[in-house]
Amino acid sequence: MSMTSAQIREAFLSYFAERGHQRVASASLIPGNDPTLLFTNAGMVPFKDVFIGSEKRGYDKATSAQRCLRAGGKHNDLENVGYTARHHTFFEMLGNFSFGDYFKREAINYSWKFLTEVLQLPAEKLWVTVFTEDDEAYDIWAQEIGVPSDRISRIGEKDNFWSMGDTGPCGPCSEIFYDHGEEVWGGPPGTPEEDGDRYIEIWNLVFMQFNRQADGTMEPLPKPSIDTGMGLERIAAIMQGVHSNYDIDMFQALIKAAAKATGCQDLSSKSLRVIADHIRSTSFLIVDGVMPSNEGRGYVLRRIIRRAVRHGNLIGAKGSFFYQLVAELVKQMGAAYPELVAKQQIIEDALQREEEQFARTLERGLAILNDAIAELDGDTIPGDVVFRLYDTYGFPQDLTADIAREKSLKIDEQGFAEAMAEQRLRAQQASQFGVDYNQQLRSEQQTEFSGYEQAEDDATVVELFCDGKAVERLNKGDNGIVVLSKTPFYAESGGQVGDTGELQTAAGTFVVKDSQYIGKAIGHHGQAQADIAVGDSVHARIDDERRQAIKRNHSATHLLHAALRDLLGEHVSQKGSLVEAERMRFDFSHFEAVSAEQIAELERAVNAQIRRNLPLTTEVMPIEAAKAAGAMALFGEKYDDNVRVVTMGDYSVELCGGTHVSATGDIGLFRIVSESGIAAGIRRLEVMTGAAAIAYMQAQQRQLVDIAGLLKGDGQAAVERVKALLDKQKQQEKLIASLLKPVQICSVKLNKLMDET
Repeated sequence: MSMTSAQIREAFLSYFAERGHQRVASASLIPGNDPTLLFTNAGMVPFKDVFIGSEKRGYDKATSAQRCLRAGGKHNDLENVGYTARHHTFFEMLGNFSFGDYFKREAINYSWKFLTEVLQLPAEKLWVTVFTEDDEAYDIWAQEIGVPSDRISRIGEKDNFWSMGDTGPCGPCSEIFYDHGEEVWGGPPGTPEEDGDRYIEIWNLVFMQFNRQADGTMEPLPKPSIDTGMGLERIAAIMQGVHSNYDIDMFQALIKAAAKATGCQDLSSKSLRVIADHIRSTSFLIVDGVMPSNEGRGYVLRRIIRRAVRHGNLIGAKGSFFYQLVAELVKQMGAAYPELVAKQQIIEDALQREEEQFARTLERGLAILNDAIAELDGDTIPGDVVFRLYDTYGFPQDLTADIAREKSLKIDEQGFAEAMAEQRLRAQQASQFGVDYNQQLRSEQQTEFSGYEQAEDDATVVELFCDGKAVERLNKGDNGIVVLSKTPFYAESGGQVGDTGELQTAAGTFVVKDSQYIGKAIGHHGQAQADIAVGDSVHARIDDERRQAIKRNHSATHLLHAALRDLLGEHVSQKGSLVEAERMRFDFSHFEAVSAEQIAELERAVNAQIRRNLPLTTEVMPIEAAKAAGAMALFGEKYDDNVRVVTMGDYSVELCGGTHVSATGDIGLFRIVSESGIAAGIRRLEVMTGAAAIAYMQAQQRQLVDIAGLLKGDGQAAVERVKALLDKQKQQEKLIASLLKPVQICSVKLNKLMDET
């Protein structure tokens, strides 16, 4: 039975939805609030906190088709793409998950029945593996499913014990392999010939039982759970009777589009496979808010784009071509991922700009590389050459390695690393993602937040921390963290800084200098002015004047976001913000500087909405309903199933958990104080509101008055007076130059005479 990729995806999701699994939409390629990962690299990543018990959801089993990326960090398949039949930077992982509802027996039965009954794969074509020590899984496969013992392999920890990273959820697994037949070389899993292409893994069933600590300790999870993953591309190859993933319907359509765009006639070209793979990863990265840059995720995106462009050049592409494939990608995957359709123009613009920028440096860089290769004494390109290509011409290291491999050469990786030492902070930006998932201060409490309605509240101390450890008491003078049963203090999130204030007990005061989340609890960071203990009653009071200033700035970010989209276009999306009492900054996607005229127009537009005094309303609703209502989500934020929607009249609707004014008129005044670029395609505006904006404008006015005084005129005439002075200066400089010219001529003649004598 042949099925398209889209049909397989839908059959899988429907199969598990019919069996009580919540159908969950794919999460972003950027893991929400997870510092341990550069990208979402497996289907279970969005459920990571659910597995370890720190997050609760309204369902205990789920199914999803999760978009994944493996082009950086621990899981990096970039260099293999184009050289093998099954490596990709981007792939779709079909998965079913149980959060304590069912375990090994049910997971094994579900997988077997889907493969043999829904997809109708011959049972004799399927092989399975189990972890060496997992007798329970072996018995289920052999005795209950009936798989012959000679088609069950016991495999060690390297292949059959799965973990998300060096720390975090993990457990033994059982893999299902498909036998492509005797005409393909290779042996069953666990044999010396297992690296051949005859037996291909198609589904991995992970039995989540442990949370691995940094010291290797395996702590049992609160509830044994199931995490499975089946690559859509691999199962599509089997269902469509082909051996390579690049021969399935989706890739063949992209390969033909790439051939048309580049003029390549050879549809078996390795370069066409690279381009077809890379258009998927780059497009979805841009959909999820990443733009090409020289740092972190943006650098990974740039590497992938440039690798695709170079392969296009290898097969004769003339001019920009890569962005032209987006239309075919939308045709192939837009129904499953509507966000791809919505952002098609943004993707095309970003890819075309990056391709044009790279084209300006590619020819010169290749010439330098070819010269270096011609002068080689051996088979290794020196590290300083690799670094110069990277630093001056934008050649990523792996792009140079790719070119070298085609010429049967190597690169001096150690030399490159040494040359990069002075720029390590930038080049290793991704290293911030290598932290221990378990080395975060954790609280078992969940604080009730009462700060939307009130600035002070009564509560009980439920937890205390000092020097990173839980304690029963903080003594006078101690710096520590207080967790309350409920609090009006807003913990830093969504760009809004945490509240400050004080906690009053019978013994004295705890001064709160910051408020931060510790899991689901709100931690009040500060210093004890008197002893404070778990169980004490406190009266919590925020610095309300500071909170009001923060609220004005936060509400202004929503108005600014809407105004930017109205003025500059729908491609504008928020890429980050910092909302403080004194000012706020707003980062957004845009490909060029915002002009002075546009800044003036933005100020007019936002201040017009402030004068309208639009009412601000909030409502909690399911996230899908919120998105359907047009609410915008913020880049990088992780949302629950139910979300808070903030609406400002008919002008702005956004998902937001922050604190806001009651009506836009409370903002008072809006003023943009600076505009700058912080990365390729990312601009930053700094803004003041209310009293701070008035003080800023008054300071500017005083400066103008002072300048006018120096010019012995009034402020209205200051500009004309300055222009007149500059014109006079230029005239004087020309006069001085004309007077000095005869002197210079005489000096030259005198020097010449002295030389002759």
